[in-house]
Amino acid sequence: MALNRELQNEEKTVVSNRRALHDYFVTESYEAGIELKGTEVKSLRAGKASLQESYAVIENGEVWLLNSHINPFEFGNINNHEPLRKRRLLLNSREIFKLKSKTTTQGYTLIPLRIYFKNNRAKVELAVAKGKHHHDKREAIKEREVERDIRRKFAN
Repeated sequence: MALNRELQNEEKTVVSNRRALHDYFVTESYEAGIELKGTEVKSLRAGKASLQESYAVIENGEVWLLNSHINPFEFGNINNHEPLRKRRLLLNSREIFKLKSKTTTQGYTLIPLRIYFKNNRAKVELAVAKGKHHHDKREAIKEREVERDIRRKFAN
């Protein structure tokens, strides 16, 4: 029975937005449910999704995920979904209020970091992030190279 509970709490990452960590400073992240159609869930389980160029907005007290691409299910019928449709994210009203107050600050936006399954439910890790400038990206690359060199020297 304990093994069964451990398997239920397991998270399976479907798709991650690695580019977001390169282009943005992530200040906070939230876990949000995502409202999907049946064929979208099947495509996600097959790993057919992309978060490139996707972002979230707050409209009328609801959070929406835009530009996230979930491929149509290949065995779907005429009721298959649109790949780039607007998807509602499921958050607590207090969390939505916090996100709205943080994103009204200049330069901050909502970026999805990954889509994953937790307890057989699709979730999105949503981050409050601020865009990096070109010189910030170069500094991050330099720091990574220095850390890599240090690890190499200690390995030898």
